Amino acid sequence: MNHLLKELKDVISDCCITVIMNTHRNKQQYDLDRLQLRKLISEAENRLFQCESEERARFMSKRLKDLAAQVHFDKNLDCLILFVSENVSKFMHLPMQVENRVVIDSSFATRDLVRVLHMKTNYYVLVFSEYKARLLEAFDETLIKEYGNPFPIENSDLYSSDTNELKNANRQQHLLLEFYNRIDKAVNEIRNNNPKPVLLCSQLMNCAEYMKVADLKETIFPDYMKGNKLYLDSNTIIREAWQVVRKQQFEKNRLRKHELEEALASGQYMSDANEIWHATSEGRIRTVFIEENLFRPARIDNNTITFVPEEDRNKPGVFDDIYDEIIEATMNSGAEVVFLPKGELTEFNGIGAVTRF
Repeated sequence: MNHLLKELKDVISDCCITVIMNTHRNKQQYDLDRLQLRKLISEAENRLFQCESEERARFMSKRLKDLAAQVHFDKNLDCLILFVSENVSKFMHLPMQVENRVVIDSSFATRDLVRVLHMKTNYYVLVFSEYKARLLEAFDETLIKEYGNPFPIENSDLYSSDTNELKNANRQQHLLLEFYNRIDKAVNEIRNNNPKPVLLCSQLMNCAEYMKVADLKETIFPDYMKGNKLYLDSNTIIREAWQVVRKQQFEKNRLRKHELEEALASGQYMSDANEIWHATSEGRIRTVFIEENLFRPARIDNNTITFVPEEDRNKPGVFDDIYDEIIEATMNSGAEVVFLPKGELTEFNGIGAVTRF
């Protein structure tokens, strides 16, 4: 996803269309999703014919419809995003709720991709015992997949049935650690191509033993999901796992918001959109904090942001969402973007920045 984000962020064109919509995982509601997509495409067409030549509007409309025809709703997660320009035609499913909208601009609306990378928690859950291990992947409380080959891994040979060896505690621990080492190697091989943190799920003693052989201890959540969950279904495991992960993420976000409060006290703080915009171009911004559902149309004239009414959103020269432009400029400058839930930054009017100096 990082690669796709970079690819899309680098696209600059006279006409970049982004269609963003919520979807359903329940197949009984797929027809509702198809209807919603048709409505949004119709909205995009109407806007294209208002702001483009008839020939170009027809060309871009066809590209958008051709891409929509490739969407398989049985692959639904929680939202669908289509990206169409003269040279780009891509769509993706994401495990997050969005605000249904059409954005037509000189660049793609990548804010939701940034948000899923920076706000949502993508992680693995390793469910194991002395005899077996399963590996699952999740976004927050949503199951993405349960991994197959080499999982589930069975302990078929690293145990002893010899009576004398069973009495030898050191021998038993050595065999157990070797089994956990094999599991860890298999997990890390998957993480080489798709790195993300791991939540351990097992009896407390097993987790402690696993940590003795884990190669990437710093990427394992400090709290464990305790108990034997091997025989639960995947969705149940993830729902329980999210309760553990969410507590850790809540504390992490609370500490990040505290950075903004400290900056306010020290004077290294901005909340005005124009101040942030100018400071970003000067390399003075360290971190931008923004509420996840903050959207507003605006113009940029002479490097100055001017907010416009919602009814002017479709007019030439108006950016559908100026905050998306600020986020992109922030990331391009090497600064960090932190998304917080709606209402968390009310006292900062939804956006704030910590400066480097």
